[in-house]
Amino acid sequence: MRIVFAGTPEFAVPALAALVAAGETIVCVLTQPDRPSGRGLALAESPVKRAARGRAIDVFQPQTLRDADTQARIAALAPDLMVVAAYGLILPRAVLDIPRLGAINIHASLLPRWRGAAPIQRAILAGDGETGISIMLMEAGLDTGPVLLSAPVAIEAHDTAGTVHDELAALGGRLIVEAVARLAEGPLAGVPQPAEGVTYAAKIEKREARIDWARRSAEIDCQIRAFDPVPGAFTTLDGAEVKIWRARPLELRAGAAPGTILRASANEGLAVACGEGALALEELQKAGGKRLAAPDFLRGTRLEPGRRFGA
Repeated sequence: MRIVFAGTPEFAVPALAALVAAGETIVCVLTQPDRPSGRGLALAESPVKRAARGRAIDVFQPQTLRDADTQARIAALAPDLMVVAAYGLILPRAVLDIPRLGAINIHASLLPRWRGAAPIQRAILAGDGETGISIMLMEAGLDTGPVLLSAPVAIEAHDTAGTVHDELAALGGRLIVEAVARLAEGPLAGVPQPAEGVTYAAKIEKREARIDWARRSAEIDCQIRAFDPVPGAFTTLDGAEVKIWRARPLELRAGAAPGTILRASANEGLAVACGEGALALEELQKAGGKRLAAPDFLRGTRLEPGRRFGA
C-alpha cells in the first residue's frame, strides 16, 4: 500500500517506525517546516523529519496544504492512504480526498472524549482514570470521524504527561499497523462517535501551569503531573519562580492559609497547605537550577514552617 505519512512531534515517530518495520511503502512524509529552537534560535528539524531522513524517505514541508501546487504534488504521489499523527496543520477536504482510501488519524484519547490539541494533558488534569488511542477516519470536523480501532490505557497515580505520552505513542504504532493491514484486505467499518460525552482538549497555555494553592491537593497533584515535562507547574517563593515536578497528596487538615509551608526538613519532608488537604513536595527546581529531590532542595534553600509559596 502506498502511504503518505503526516506527522511532526516525537509522538508520531513510533507510528512511522512501526509502518516501515511492517513493510508498508511510505512514499512521502509530510512534516511541519523547520522552526527556530534553543537559545541560539537555530532552525531545528522535527523529530519526524529526522526519523524519515534516517530511513531514506522523501520529506515534504509545506507551509500550508491549502494551495493548489501543494495539493498537486501530493496527488502526483498516487497514495492509497494518508496516515496522520499530530501533524499540526489543517487538512482541507481537497487533501483528504486525494488518497484512494482516505486519511486516518492516530488520536491520543478515547474519542469523543478530548478531541483537539492537548488530549493527554487534559485527561490528567481532569483526573481521568484512563485514556487511550483512537484510530479515526478523518473528515472535515475536528476529530469527529468514525473510529476504526481503539484501545484503552490506564492513567496511574504516578503517571505524568510524559509517561502517558510514551505509552500512547507506542500503542499508536501498534494499532496503526493493524488498521493498515485490515484496510488492505477490504473496507474497515468505522463506529460513528456518539453525540454524548464530547469534550475538547484546548491547547495548553503557560498561565495554566501556575499553581493556585487554594485548590484541593488532589487537583494540584493532577496539574503537576499534567504539565510534566512541558511547561512545568510552577509557584513562587519570595517572588522567584519555583517549578514543582513531583508531589503527593496528604490526607490531613492543614489549618493554615493555602501555600503555607507546614514542615520542611530532610527527615519530615516538605509539606504545603492547600485549600483542602496538603501536598508533600518531592521534586523541585529553582529558575536556572536543576531538578532536585526535596531533601537536596532543602539543603540548598533554607525554608521554615510558616513561610508561603505563591504569596
